Amino acid sequence: MKAPFVVLLIFWANVIFTNAFAQDERPNIIVILADDLGYNDVGFTGKTAIQTPNLDQLANNGVIFTNGYVTHPYCGPSRAGLLTGRAQARFGMENNVSYMPDDPYMGLPLTEITFAKRLKNVGYQTAIIGKWHLGGAPKYQPMQRGFDYFYGFLDGGHYYMPGEVEIGGEGYSLPIMRNSGVAEFDEYLTTALSNDAANYIKQSGESPFLLYLAYNAPHAPLQAPQKYIDKYAHIKDKNRRIYAAMVDAMDEGIGRVITALKKQNKLDNTLIFFLSDNGGVYPESWLPTFDWADNTPFRRGKVALLEGGIHVPFIAHWPKKIDAGIKFDGLVSSLDIAATAVALANADSSDGKLEGVNLLPFIQNEKSGSPHSALFWRLEEADNLWAVRTPKYKYMQQSLPNVGRSFFDMTKDPYEATNLVDKHPEKQAELAKLWNLWNQKNINSIHLQKHDYDAAKNKFFDDLYQQQLKKAQERGSYEIK
Repeated sequence: MKAPFVVLLIFWANVIFTNAFAQDERPNIIVILADDLGYNDVGFTGKTAIQTPNLDQLANNGVIFTNGYVTHPYCGPSRAGLLTGRAQARFGMENNVSYMPDDPYMGLPLTEITFAKRLKNVGYQTAIIGKWHLGGAPKYQPMQRGFDYFYGFLDGGHYYMPGEVEIGGEGYSLPIMRNSGVAEFDEYLTTALSNDAANYIKQSGESPFLLYLAYNAPHAPLQAPQKYIDKYAHIKDKNRRIYAAMVDAMDEGIGRVITALKKQNKLDNTLIFFLSDNGGVYPESWLPTFDWADNTPFRRGKVALLEGGIHVPFIAHWPKKIDAGIKFDGLVSSLDIAATAVALANADSSDGKLEGVNLLPFIQNEKSGSPHSALFWRLEEADNLWAVRTPKYKYMQQSLPNVGRSFFDMTKDPYEATNLVDKHPEKQAELAKLWNLWNQKNINSIHLQKHDYDAAKNKFFDDLYQQQLKKAQERGSYEIK
């Protein structure tokens, strides 16, 4: 009787041992985010003078989402939606976070869980390299929001040349950070971020990893090494020439990341997403000289709810699971990145907060149609800046020249050339109802825009000083005996 029991015990011990030490087959996940990249400024979206061979190869060997969108037309809110997998209006993040490390409330609300945290909880290594822009106080920094490793900067942008960094600097001149301390960089920032990402991959070990590579390129200031600028000497406009050089340097850096994956035999089982946080800059009246990006064939760009501001270059590459040469035209959102990653990692989403869709079944033809029946947008002035898009129509309101309240047939007019507002009242009413239902779960922005925040901050210190000065003057003269 003892022998069968011993055999059974050995069998289960072997099963447990084998499972414990079996190779983790879950994919590595890399999310590469460009900053203010024009839709037509990479090769896989159209014709451009800018050379992006590495991105084009990823796109051609994976899937191009021809209707890929972000949740907001500028930096901070778009990143908040991407990292949480939730519409940022749900938790009041509709403005850019001001860099104020002494403000205990200025950051991505602590009620929100990043998908990095969800993956970390199930054994993923997690890293962010590049731009954070979601809070400067210690409790809001990446190491407290689900990331094991951080190399980059906390504010909304940074100078690209190492000589412009200064201890005690502000804004774009702040020192680069590694984890929670000060770090250095001695080369062009885009190159430094790329090299750090490649080194991270080389040292990643056997556990699956999530790498969020958030470039600030090609966001202003327009700066690039001369060798890249010289490559585009044929571009007459100086700003456009430097911008092209910045995109080129970013693409070259992405090539370093791909090479690192190949050398570690990890490319085949790594899911890579690439997209921009919003459209490229457009010369709006308040920034009339910002005209270096190319968002064609779409209208306008960054800050606009027209396609030029929210419809972005968006691809996925995973040789093990995604066939080459796919063009997918269903509605895809940056929210879907978190949902896809969480599903593939077998991470917990039982709180019901994730609002994206796992894209893999659609890419692999296990599901048909569009992942979303509608997508929604709202800016900080919540009652008059909005948009809703279904696969067929788009209804929006924004107080920009020749925009206002607009309705477009997106199948016949994907570039929004003809405003059909009030010509299809029943369809408009349907889209309005969808948006109103979605908006019921939103709250207004909990943060001031930067210029308003700075004004309030300065007034606070001015008022405090004047109060103290008045008290000092009132009790400043006295006699002793």
